[in-house]
Amino acid sequence: MSGKLDKTYSMDESQRGQGDRKDHRSLGNGKHARSQSPLKFFAEAKKSINDVFQDIADYVRESQVFLKELPEKCQCESAKQVNEFGNMINGIIEVLTRNHMKVVFFGRTSNGKSTTINAMLRNKIMPSGIGHTTHCFIQVEGCESSEGFLLTEDSDQQKSIHDIKQLASALSKVKLKENSLIRILWPKDKCKFLREDVVFLDSPGIDVTPDLDDWIDNHCLDADVFVLVANAESTLMQTEKNFFHKVSSRLSKPNIFILQNRWDISVGEDDPEEIEQVKEQHYQRNVEFLADQLKVVDRQEAKNRIFFVSAKETLISRLHEDNKTPTPHGVLQRNYQERAFAFANFETAFEICISKSAVKTKFEQHSQRGKNITSSLKSIMEETYQRSQQQGDKLQEVKGERSSELDFLEKQTLILTSEMKDKIKAIVEEVERKVSYAMNMEINRLSVLVEEFDRPFHPDEMVLRVYKKELHAFVEDTIGKNLQNRCSYLLQSTVEKTQRQMADRLSALLPDENRQNLDNVLPKNQFEIAYRLDCRNLCADFQEDIQFRFSFGITAMMERFLGPKGMRTVLTGQGNTVPRPIPGQSQNNQLLVGVITTVASVSSRTTMGALIIGGVVAKVAGWRIIAVVGALYGVLYLYERMTWTNKAKERAFKKQYVDYVASKLKLIVDLTSANCSHQVQQELTSTFARLCNQVDISKQGLEEEINDLDREISRLRDISSKGKTLRNKADYLDKNLDSFIQRYLGPIE
Repeated sequence: MSGKLDKTYSMDESQRGQGDRKDHRSLGNGKHARSQSPLKFFAEAKKSINDVFQDIADYVRESQVFLKELPEKCQCESAKQVNEFGNMINGIIEVLTRNHMKVVFFGRTSNGKSTTINAMLRNKIMPSGIGHTTHCFIQVEGCESSEGFLLTEDSDQQKSIHDIKQLASALSKVKLKENSLIRILWPKDKCKFLREDVVFLDSPGIDVTPDLDDWIDNHCLDADVFVLVANAESTLMQTEKNFFHKVSSRLSKPNIFILQNRWDISVGEDDPEEIEQVKEQHYQRNVEFLADQLKVVDRQEAKNRIFFVSAKETLISRLHEDNKTPTPHGVLQRNYQERAFAFANFETAFEICISKSAVKTKFEQHSQRGKNITSSLKSIMEETYQRSQQQGDKLQEVKGERSSELDFLEKQTLILTSEMKDKIKAIVEEVERKVSYAMNMEINRLSVLVEEFDRPFHPDEMVLRVYKKELHAFVEDTIGKNLQNRCSYLLQSTVEKTQRQMADRLSALLPDENRQNLDNVLPKNQFEIAYRLDCRNLCADFQEDIQFRFSFGITAMMERFLGPKGMRTVLTGQGNTVPRPIPGQSQNNQLLVGVITTVASVSSRTTMGALIIGGVVAKVAGWRIIAVVGALYGVLYLYERMTWTNKAKERAFKKQYVDYVASKLKLIVDLTSANCSHQVQQELTSTFARLCNQVDISKQGLEEEINDLDREISRLRDISSKGKTLRNKADYLDKNLDSFIQRYLGPIE
């Protein structure tokens, strides 16, 4: 061999199979490799970066939820990238969460791929033999059980490990399809590679199928290392080159090892110089393929990826070593130690390559992408924090302005309300005064008004009832119209003017968009006062007296001089008191009243008394005088009786009606004026209340706006706080990535 792989080592037979199996691993010739596998470093790095990216994934999801709930004014354009970050992180985690490192063995049929895997597993698990033995893909991975088993793609049922020969062997009649995968789960404690979660994938010969693209897509894209098992008896074939050209086009600089297997054939050659020339030829062609054609490594590194081995000899040696039995004489070829050491060196180089390049190629790029993501998210959160702070400050200023507007509106409304109350009170008092004055004026001219009532009058009770009904309606309607003529125009003008003043004063307090509503609130129709006299009910108990009454009759005279009350007292005999003199009445009149009273009193008791009095008078005055007086008295009676027509009755009725209605109307002057003033007060008060309702709406709008601003400010504070927290969390995750890079992506000792 050339270079450091060409070294030979002395063999100490006494050390074969000895030593602590936990701390040493035999190289197949009695020598032992170092106990600490570089693969542990990869496992630690994988766990560490998985933890970091899980934290980053949680952070991205938290950021997505946070940014999704942000108001538009707080969002930045770069926030749209967070969803892309989420997909990127999920893709990275999907790669990182693989619990193994995958090694794929490729080569032409019968080049010893399965035997090489068996040698690394230190157990004859894979079917091997002469010709095309492996028909499908076989994946060997570790399990925690003490016994191995296998699984197929079409079933989750565990099958015996011995079924592998029937399912995977090309010679079996029940073999699976070429692109099928059989998973062998082998106890981890039986192989150091499986303990470190390395997975071996054996493939059918690449010279037996044209479906290389499907093979690569289905089984190779997640491979960490490719091992090309070549036949040392022949040079590197174009089929093998074509396959790795396809792999290289799909993967960026795949890690490839080339094993020139069956190098034990060199033992049969007698010319050592010719053997070295053959080996050098293999070296040159393989280096040219790796460095110049594939360009996956440089030429110096390419030499360290090429090994001349005999997988069959290594497997036999290791099986006997593990079983602590001596190897039968003649099984191993001369100088097999060199080939065993070459195989062990391949394993060591393979471990170092996986630990070094896998950590670097997988984790370095992901670490940098993680740093870019956390850096971008930090910038987004910083911008979000700044935007929310600025928006919060702006809203705080707006809130201050709205609070000042609300305070001003409340104070001005209170002042205006007090002023309007005083104004309404003054108007109400003025209305009451004017209506009272106008109604008294109408009462004073009530007789004229009644005289204007021109309806046929008849003393019949039925006709008179209709006459009174119509007279009530006429008086009520006429007085109402007269009151309207006297008061309504002025009151309407006053009310409308006051309402407009209210609207103008309140309009100055409202924003422009609410001022138009005030015009809609003002009454559209003119205000009219209802003068509710209700004469029909007011004069319901009016009883007219249109019976003929002789003006010089005793009863009439008594009523005239004594009054109705005094007359009733005398006629009923309740008291014989002499009437007190009336101030201003002459002595003769007083004497006449006394005589009449006495006569009435006596005559009212007995007719005999009346005759006696008549006799006394006749004796005193003489019969002639009495006859003349009687004749005049009779003529006067006849005159009055003849002139007591319907017209006279109508005049008497109207006079009685005027006196009665006037007395009744005077009783309701205050009530009517108060009612009218109440209507004005109610109209102005309701109008002012409706106008103030618009102010209340504006106040409510300001209060709601202030409450909304409070909620928005509180929300922006939460956003600001959350943005600051997420910004700091990005720093924390970035430091974790820096720590990972410093710890795991530095040079491996």
